[in-house]
Amino acid sequence: MESTVHYFRVDRKQIGFLKFILEACEGIVTMSTVDAGLGLISLQIPPGCEGEVTGILNDLQKDVFMEPYVK
Repeated sequence: MESTVHYFRVDRKQIGFLKFILEACEGIVTMSTVDAGLGLISLQIPPGCEGEVTGILNDLQKDVFMEPYVK
């Protein structure tokens, strides 16, 4: 089974912060910057980790602008 990839547009000033937080969640999500100028990131989520990542993202959205992006 392959990882699920989700794209988000975020406040580009927050990309480093998000990467730092998500890297602390080793093994459940990998973040990549797709276009720093647009604040576009991708999240690769391994099978079985979707619920945990959704919880983390819901908490982060209280402090960081994030919106789903359809590529």
